Amino acid sequence: MNNPFRGLLVALLFPVLALAAEPPAASSTSEAKRPPGYAVASAHPLATDAGLEILAQGGNAFDAAVAVSAALAVVEPTGSGLGGGGFWMIHREFDDLDLVVDGREVAPISATGDMYLDRDGEPVAELSRNGPLASGIPGEPAALVHIARVFGELPLAQLLAPAIRLAQDGFPVDEKLAGAIVDHLARFSPAALAVFVPDGSPLKAGDRLVQSDLAQTLRRFAQGGRDAFYGGETGARMLAGVRRDGGIWQQKDLEDYRIVERKPIVFLAGPYRVTVPPLPSAGGIAFQQVFQILGRKHWPPNDPVLARHQMIEAMRRVYRDRAAWLGDPAFVEVPLEKLLSRDYTDALADSIDLARATPSIELESPNETLREGDTTSHLSIIDAEGNRVSATLSINLGFGSGYMAPGTGYFLNNEMDDFSAKPLAPNAYGLIGTKANVIAPHKRMLSSMTPLMIEGPDGVAVLGTPGGSRIISMTLLASLAYIYGYAPQDIVKLGRYHHQFVPDTVVYEPGAFSQAEIDGLRKLGHQLSESARYYGNMQIVVWDRKARTLSAVSDPRGIGAGRVVMQAPPNTQAGGQGRMIAADRQAN
Repeated sequence: MNNPFRGLLVALLFPVLALAAEPPAASSTSEAKRPPGYAVASAHPLATDAGLEILAQGGNAFDAAVAVSAALAVVEPTGSGLGGGGFWMIHREFDDLDLVVDGREVAPISATGDMYLDRDGEPVAELSRNGPLASGIPGEPAALVHIARVFGELPLAQLLAPAIRLAQDGFPVDEKLAGAIVDHLARFSPAALAVFVPDGSPLKAGDRLVQSDLAQTLRRFAQGGRDAFYGGETGARMLAGVRRDGGIWQQKDLEDYRIVERKPIVFLAGPYRVTVPPLPSAGGIAFQQVFQILGRKHWPPNDPVLARHQMIEAMRRVYRDRAAWLGDPAFVEVPLEKLLSRDYTDALADSIDLARATPSIELESPNETLREGDTTSHLSIIDAEGNRVSATLSINLGFGSGYMAPGTGYFLNNEMDDFSAKPLAPNAYGLIGTKANVIAPHKRMLSSMTPLMIEGPDGVAVLGTPGGSRIISMTLLASLAYIYGYAPQDIVKLGRYHHQFVPDTVVYEPGAFSQAEIDGLRKLGHQLSESARYYGNMQIVVWDRKARTLSAVSDPRGIGAGRVVMQAPPNTQAGGQGRMIAADRQAN
């Protein structure tokens, strides 16, 4: 993989980062031409095709996002599905509306802060990661219905038709999915084994995967919408299975689930307008903090070792704040004004020693309590009207909890592991947390999912990636690469590196650093660990207004596809002109 910013020639071509106190409004359609067509990038070619199919039928970007999300639930069951959740970042072009549809899972009513601890008060990883006890109440179905109803042009049944077809007719298993089935086989419930290990043999690459139960679930969902998933036959089967096999869900959990519409975090980096998700995603806060820290440091310097050192130290500090302060804003008073203030981030920047790495243990926590994957999926879409969607979806670990309620056909998530089972106890990604992210009924667990959009003088980028705790660092590096002029096909290839405060280690992909950079970072005191494999699966769509081109690129680390159709879809009217969306409120 190529090394990001090697030689830092970009420093000679572009100004250093600078943040405006108040971002300007995004460009309106009267100020810029419409895209010359439409583009979709997702983690699987068949899901990308589903989005293009809907756009060709006259749907808009929001319709396509529903179709792609549902198709990914069928063809990439390792990363997302009806039993999970996610964040859908939406931009509606005709009125410059930006919002986040928060379909994150929530803790069941009967959840307690100590539900995953043993008699000695220590976390039991098995409880929060495997089986239905590990599952939060799914949010993706409610989010898809909401997006289709409020923003879409086509009926839900039409949007789900490609996914239903893929589930019923089947599709060839790819090598990535075949390997994942073998890796997670021991975690599968009997209903899951019946689908992925028929006749006692795991499906192999090239075998046809048919998911009849999932097709039936999708049909009921297509006809009955939200009520047909959280109630009716699907809801009854899901609830019966969960309760029989050790879960604690109640019917009221399903009835009470609501998506939340949220205002995104928007800030300006030089002439670039960056739109990122708010809590319970930790990504938006981390982004603005890092950009402000780097702006204070006049990043990037001419020395590549020093540039990486500054980036790593910025990551260390924002992940420290993630652990100490962040949680569901409906349950926790997060001091956002302070965390995003220039005085605070300037102090963080000034605490970076250019001559040595700061051991994480030396950083004074701002919160007293701190003292005591490749899974997930992403899609990026721009339609011919300029509407766009960046969505990161998840069931957490590969195949989520490994549990499939009999007769439903989809895996339930294990997102309860994203809570802090105990202060400072690491989750599956090694992330720690404090009381801000402890388990409570109806609470949303903190997330690293960071779907985002960047709008600059000449165009727009829509991007995101899976990757657990590394999502934030991956999207940061990619965003900076876009701002500094990298082409989308080069952005997805860039070598990646990551620091998350604890453990106090810089994890980097093979080839991400030169030997001189490795030696230089170690001399500064950084502990380095080369990843055994490449990670992430970025999807990026770029509309270059100046060149009048569209690009859609899928990460070469995965099997996805980015495709562009250089013509307007049949429906050229401004789509999704539904009601204006209030910020941070629940919706059916």
